[in-house]
Amino acid sequence: MARFLRSSPARLIVLLALLLLAACKGSLTDEGRTATPDQAVVVQQAVATITAQMATTAPNATLAPAQLPAITTDLEADLIALYEHINPSVVHIFVYDTADNPVGTGTGFVFDDRGHIVTNNHVVAGAGRLEIVFPNGERRTGLTVGTDVDSDLGVVLVDSLPDGVTPIPLGDSDAVRVGQFVVAIGNPFGEAGSLSLGIVSALGRTLTSDRITEGGGRYSLPQVIQTDAAINPGNSGGPLLNLAGEVIGVNSSIRTSTGTNSGVGFSIPVNAVRRIAPALITNGTYHYTYMGIRMAALDLTSQQALGLPQVTGAYVTEVSPNAPAALAGLRAGGVDEVGELLPGGDLIIAVDGQPIASSDDLISYLVFSTEVGQTINLTIIRDGQQLDVPLTLGQRP
Repeated sequence: MARFLRSSPARLIVLLALLLLAACKGSLTDEGRTATPDQAVVVQQAVATITAQMATTAPNATLAPAQLPAITTDLEADLIALYEHINPSVVHIFVYDTADNPVGTGTGFVFDDRGHIVTNNHVVAGAGRLEIVFPNGERRTGLTVGTDVDSDLGVVLVDSLPDGVTPIPLGDSDAVRVGQFVVAIGNPFGEAGSLSLGIVSALGRTLTSDRITEGGGRYSLPQVIQTDAAINPGNSGGPLLNLAGEVIGVNSSIRTSTGTNSGVGFSIPVNAVRRIAPALITNGTYHYTYMGIRMAALDLTSQQALGLPQVTGAYVTEVSPNAPAALAGLRAGGVDEVGELLPGGDLIIAVDGQPIASSDDLISYLVFSTEVGQTINLTIIRDGQQLDVPLTLGQRP
């Protein structure tokens, strides 16, 4: 460990003088003789200069410590700026039933400059009256213009926005990466304008719809974002943001055994908002594409039992009568009473040339890349042969 020693001014002068003398003896002429300038003059001048400089400082004076700047990290500064810019456009939604009794609260955010606010379907579904409170205290009556239970998205309209309140820009959920910082702003437990910081914990989760189909199943929304940013009751419908202040998701649900944040929250990808919200504004509803099949994932045991050449893909277990898949001639294998897959079904391995590793991949393609009435090309394996099957998509019932 280095140690710093204190020396008296006199000792410093003597030390410096000796160093100067040593330096003066170091130069040789071309003849190899030591140069001998007037060393006494050099030393006297140096000592006089040092003495004069030291005389301007009191013997026991101490240097004032440098003024330390405020310790503010770039992340902290970014969060402060993000919150101050974004929070005015995040609203508190108060929900009342048809008898005008309060039944809950949620969060929403300004989607456009016409007064449309995006939130969750489960926040506003069945509401008798909505009261929208902006962070500056201004209040508006909200009108639900559209909801979609399968994505858990809803859109509310207010007649005007407060001065200075602008839509929050939308990001690209396809560009989100595991590990990146994210911010949730909302109203957990009614505590308005709360910010929480976390990371993207995982991608590619699914959100199961609250709606039960005629066949007893449920649809699911793919590409859901998992985050450990604190999300609690009241955060529903609020934005999940990247550090650029762009919405990358809409906070929807948590996985918990206590009813409070457990570090596992789920956010609807913003690319679903881009597709669904405009339709809810225009038509009040959103029409998903539809094939009319049920699918199952394979494991090594089922792959071998079914005699399939690969484990990746979406195995068709059921084809609905008169559905687009039936009209296209897809075949189903089925499932026995103990849940084992039965042979004879088609294995979908690609759609429009894009590989399908699982049923989630196919659902993602249908939800984010297709329109009702569009014809897609399925690549399947049937009886050991690879086939291409065109299929015209219908509308989800």
